[in-house]
Parts: sequence; C-alpha cells; structure tokens
Amino acid sequence: MNISINISSSIFQPENNPKYNLRSKFTFLSLLLFLLIPGLVFAGGSDLDMPWWGWGIILFLTTFIIGLFGVLAGIGGGVLFVPLVSSFFPFHIDFVRGAGLLIALGSSLAAAPTLLKKDLASLKLAIPVALIASAFSIVGAMIGLWLSSVNPAFIQGSLGVLILMIVVIMLMAKSSIYPVVKEGDYLAGLLGLSGTYKEGATGKEVRWTVHRTAIGLFCFVLVGVLAGMFGLGAGWANVPILNLLMGAPLKIAVATSSFSLSITDTTAAWVYLNKGAVLPIIVVPSIMGIMAGANIGARILPRVKPTLIRKMVIIVLLLAGVRSILKAFGI
Repeated sequence: MNISINISSSIFQPENNPKYNLRSKFTFLSLLLFLLIPGLVFAGGSDLDMPWWGWGIILFLTTFIIGLFGVLAGIGGGVLFVPLVSSFFPFHIDFVRGAGLLIALGSSLAAAPTLLKKDLASLKLAIPVALIASAFSIVGAMIGLWLSSVNPAFIQGSLGVLILMIVVIMLMAKSSIYPVVKEGDYLAGLLGLSGTYKEGATGKEVRWTVHRTAIGLFCFVLVGVLAGMFGLGAGWANVPILNLLMGAPLKIAVATSSFSLSITDTTAAWVYLNKGAVLPIIVVPSIMGIMAGANIGARILPRVKPTLIRKMVIIVLLLAGVRSILKAFGI
C-alpha cells in the first residue's frame, strides 16, 4: 500500500525537470483511456455474449478509477459513475441512478475517517450543509423516478444537459486555494463554522472561517433536489459553493464535500431502494471499486496538485454529457 501511494503521489507532485511534463501527459492519457475503454467497447452491448460476472469485473475496474479521482476532485463518485455507465453501458437509467447514490455514499464513507483524522473535513461545516441537501434530495428522487416512468429519455437528456452545465461551471470557476475571508458573518459564528488545519505541503497551520453563510445554505436546497433527481450525489456543487461562495479553503471544501455525501445521499438512496431501483449485480462490484479507489484518494489528497485531476474530470464529463444527450435521442 505504501509503495502504491508513493508512486501515485509522485505523479501529482510537480518536478523541475522536462521529464515531468511528458510523464504527466502520458499518465493523463493512459488513465483517461483506461476509464473510457469499458464503456466505449461495450456501449449498447446488451446482446453481447458475456457471463454475468464479466460485467462485475468491468464495473469494478472502472469504478476504482472513478473513486480515486472522485475524492481528489471533491465531486463524488456518483457524478462520474451515472453519466458514464448510463451512457456507455446497457443498463436502465433508474438502476444506474440508484447505484450512483449508493456509490457516492460508499465513496464518502471510505474517505471520511481519513479526512476527519487529518482535520481536513469539518464536521461543523458539513452538518448544516448535508442536512439541508439530504432533506431536499428526497424530493428530487421522487421527481426523478416519476419522470423516468413517463419516459426514460427525459431523464437521460436532462442528465446530459446537467453534466454539460457542470463542465461549464468547472471551466469558469476559478478555485481559490486560500479565499480571503476577513471576518465570518453572524450565522457562521453562531454555528461555529471555523477551524484550523495543517497544510501538508508546507506544514503550516491555516486558520479559516466562512461568510455569506445564509446564501450558501440556501444553494444546497437546489443541490439536494438535483442530487436526488439524477443520482449524482452532491459533490459537483458542494466544492464551488463552499470554496467560492462561502470562502472555505479549497482542501477544506473538497474534504468536507466528500464527507457530507455520507449524509446527503443516504436519504435519496432509500427512495430508490424502496422503489426497487437497486440491482446488486450493479451495486456490489461498483461500491467495492469506488471504496478501494476513494480510500487511496483520501490518503494522497493532502499532497495532490489538483490541476491534472481537474482537467481529466472535465474531459470525461464532457464526453459523458454529449453521449447522454445522443442516447436520449436514440443515437
């Protein structure tokens, strides 16, 4: 385990030599290809002569990579899992969304102990955020299942549009590693939304607090609805809101986002489970892969340079979003 972690961390740490750029490009292309090959090969392959355990192996390998980069990017595994699997694998969208919520939940549970131990995930910040999002994720889940019963293409097309919107947000949003928050507002002080953490790269202790708390908490109402509706989890929106709007440091936002998914996705997942939209053949190997990847991702997060991860996630989401829209039109 230590060997793999050291190798992984060396990939993301910049070095002042020409070999680093070449190695980074090779790693980027290799991992991107590895992530997309299963879907591209087996797209529309419902008539493929494959034993039942073959799909389990493919899902495990794919979700391992998804879990790793979901934690590093702070968006949760469901954001990558749902568009990729629904677009490139021959599974019904309802089963994919149900699995996506459980996967985001598994990814969060795997990463949470490490993130809390390192004081990167803030329990005080995660609780109000997650409670609001989880309450409204129930509403979103019920809306999503109703739309799917009318016509699954509605959900497939809407998912593609949402994924492309997420890509635009990620391209336009300029994350701030240490946002300038001169003073926390009254609500932040009342809830105790502040703390300290040690920066892994420099060893310095960083103090932080948040502002615009009321606006930020209100945004999580919409986040909860969309998370339950599309089975994406909520990490794709948690990080920009916590970092850019409320002013939490980037690593605090990423870690708190990953942890809060363990609360947000639980409520919506029960709705899908109650409706029978959860298949063990999809969920079990996917959760195993997600949790294995997320555990490693949480361990190397303090030493990660997020630029490469961010580019990879954007490209993968762009391809998956386009594919979702095309699939909605039967292309």
